[in-house]
Amino acid sequence: MNEIFNVLENPQAVITLAVLTLAICLFVSSALAPELTGLLSVALLIGTGVLSPQKALAGFGSPALITLMGLFAVSAALFKSGALDRLRELIASESIRTPRRLIALLGLVVAPVSGVVPNTPVVASLLPVIEGWCIKRKLSPSRVLLPLSFATVLGGTLTLLGSSVNLLVSDISDQLGYGAFDLFTFTAIGVPIWLIGTLYMLLAPQSLLPDRGKISSEFGGSSDQTGYFTEVTIPPNSELVGHSLRNSRLQRRFDVDVLEIQRDKERLLPPLADRILKSSDRLLIRITRSDLLRLQQEHTVQLTKKDLNVEKKFFLTNSDKGQKTVEVLLPAGSTLAGASLRELRFRQRHNATVLALRRGQQTVQERLGQAILREGDVLLLQAPTDSIRGLQESNDLLVLDQFENDLPTVTRKPIAIGIAMAMLIVPSVTSLPLVAAVLMAVIAMVIGGCLRPTEVQRSIRLDVILLLGSLSSFSVAMQATGLADAFASSLEYFLEDLPTYSALLVIFLSTTVFTQFVSNAASVALLAPIAVQLAPSMSLPPLALLITVLFGASQSFLTPMGYQTNLMVFGPGRYRFLDVTRYGAGLTVLMTLLVPGLILLKYGGS
Repeated sequence: MNEIFNVLENPQAVITLAVLTLAICLFVSSALAPELTGLLSVALLIGTGVLSPQKALAGFGSPALITLMGLFAVSAALFKSGALDRLRELIASESIRTPRRLIALLGLVVAPVSGVVPNTPVVASLLPVIEGWCIKRKLSPSRVLLPLSFATVLGGTLTLLGSSVNLLVSDISDQLGYGAFDLFTFTAIGVPIWLIGTLYMLLAPQSLLPDRGKISSEFGGSSDQTGYFTEVTIPPNSELVGHSLRNSRLQRRFDVDVLEIQRDKERLLPPLADRILKSSDRLLIRITRSDLLRLQQEHTVQLTKKDLNVEKKFFLTNSDKGQKTVEVLLPAGSTLAGASLRELRFRQRHNATVLALRRGQQTVQERLGQAILREGDVLLLQAPTDSIRGLQESNDLLVLDQFENDLPTVTRKPIAIGIAMAMLIVPSVTSLPLVAAVLMAVIAMVIGGCLRPTEVQRSIRLDVILLLGSLSSFSVAMQATGLADAFASSLEYFLEDLPTYSALLVIFLSTTVFTQFVSNAASVALLAPIAVQLAPSMSLPPLALLITVLFGASQSFLTPMGYQTNLMVFGPGRYRFLDVTRYGAGLTVLMTLLVPGLILLKYGGS
C-alpha cells in the first residue's frame, strides 16, 4: 500500500484516481450513458493537464477502432445479403426437435459464427426464429434463450474479430508497447473454452433452465402469463358493450388476460370474469403479440392514447400505407430508461406508436403512458418504414425485427460470404494488416452490391466507437501517472505467496466479478494496465496477463447486465435475475478453473 500513498503525492495521479472513481460510479449507477461517461473522462483528463489532447484522443484513431468500424459494415452486409439464412432455416427445421438438439446447434454452429460476426446482431437475428421454434414445439423460450446468449459469448473469444473488447485489449497492448494482437492470437485458448463451454451447456441439468412459459389459469389469474402489456378502451359501438368478460368474444377468441378495468375514477381489480363491460371502459390487458396483431382487424377495442399526448383516436389497425409493426429493445445504457412514454413524448419524438410493452416476468400495473421504462423492456411499435429505419440508427433502441425489403437480392449471398472469407484468410497468410483487409472488405461489399453506400454509415455503432475510443485514455493516464505500477505492486504483495496458477485465477475471477458492475470494456481499460505490471513477478509474458483480463471480462455469465446479449434474451425469455446466475454459476466456475490452466499451458510460468 505504501506505493499507492507515494504515488498519490503526485497531483496528476490524484486527479486521475478521482476521474477513475467518478467514471466507475457513473458506470455502475448508469446516471450517464457509458459512451458519455467515457467522453467526460477524456475531457477531464485533458482539461486538468493529465494528458495532452494527442495522447488522450489517440484511441479514436487506433487501427483497432478503425477495424471495428469496418467490421460493423461487413457484418451488416452478411446479414442483409442473407448469408446467415441457412442457419435460420436449420434452427426451424424438423431435425431440431428438442432443447438439447437446439443447444447443440447453438454451441457448435452459432458460436463459431460469433467468432467473426459481432454477437449482438447474431442474437437479434435469431431471437424471432427461436421464439417461433418454441411456439411450434410448445416449449418455454426460457429453456433455450440463455444458451443462445452464452453460445455467442463463448464464440466471441475465438478470434480477434469476435468482440469489440478483443479489439480494445489489442489496442491497449499496442499502446503499452507490447504490440497489437494478430487475428488468431488467443484462438488456441478460445477453442478449448468454446468446446468445453458447449459441453457444459449440453450436460447441464435442464432444471437449471427454468420453465417460465405460459401457465394455464382462469381468466384474470396468474401473473406468470406471457405476452405484452397494453391499454385499450372500449368504444361506444363495440360489440363488447353489455357483455361480461367471460362471455365476450375477447375471451373466446383471444388469449387475453385482463389485469384491471378503469371505469371513470374507479379501478376494478380481479376477479373480473363476470364484470359487465361498458362503453369507455379502459382495460389493462396482457396479450401475446400474435393476438394483438389479430385484434388490429377487429375494431372492437381502441388503443388508448390519452396518456401519450395524442389527441386523435387511434384504432388498432395496420392498414395505413407504409406502416409496419416491429419489436424494439431498450439496451443497457439506453437514455430512455427511467422515464415514462408520456414524459419522453415518445410518439412525437420517434414518429412511432407504442402498441404494447413486454417486461420479463413482471406485471406492469401502470397505464402504458405512465409506465417507467427499464433496460431490457421490449416495446411493440407501429410506425412508418422510414421512422423504423431511423430507429435502427438510434443507440437507445435496438430493432429486433428485420425488413425483408431492406435485403439485397439473395444472389449476392455467395459474394458476401466469399469476401468475408477472404478478409479472414488473407491477413493470416500474408503480411497485409488486418485493418487493411477489413477496409478492403467493406469496399468490396459495396462494389459487389451486398451493401449500399448509405448503409455503411448506418451500420456503425457510434455508441460503441465513442466508448472504446475514450476508454483507451484510462490506460494511458494510469501508466503516465504511475498509478498502474502502484496498484500492481500492491496486488503483487497479496499474490506473492500464491502459485502462478492461483494468482492467474484470482486475476481472472476479479475481472469477471468487476465486469458484473461495469461494462466489460471499462473493466478491461481499468484492469489491463495493472495486470501487465505483474508479468515479471509471475515469470509470464505481458501477453498472458492481458489475455487473462480479456477472458475474465468476456466470459460473463452471472448477471443479465454482465453482457449485452444476456440482457437481450432476458425479457423474451421472461427470466428472473437469479435465473441467469443459477445457470451461469457453474460455467463461471468452470472457466475460472480452466482459463488460468490454458494460459499457463501456452505461455509457461513457474
